Amino acid sequence: MEENYYVIIFTTIRTEGDNGYEEMNEETFRMVEKQQGYLGADSYKNENGENVTIVKFKTKEDIRNWKENSKHQEAQKLGREKWYKYYNVKVCRVEREYEFNK
Repeated sequence: MEENYYVIIFTTIRTEGDNGYEEMNEETFRMVEKQQGYLGADSYKNENGENVTIVKFKTKEDIRNWKENSKHQEAQKLGREKWYKYYNVKVCRVEREYEFNK
């Protein structure tokens, strides 16, 4: 992985029912994978129903371009209207990364 990249940490608690969420989620992930500067994503859900998605981008400009994507804006609007009880977004710069793997 490159050094000096950015991550968006998106923490959510969903409302009841699908309400079109899964279809939009799949569509937006297909789109972001083609977005310039996209480096990857991981998603985790805990036993309390809290979901954390971490999306990696090369630059802040790449993040800004994704934020301005019309389909992504539509998904954000629908998220506020019917998919999320709660969400939190953090944009962070990764200055160093290392790992251990046995």
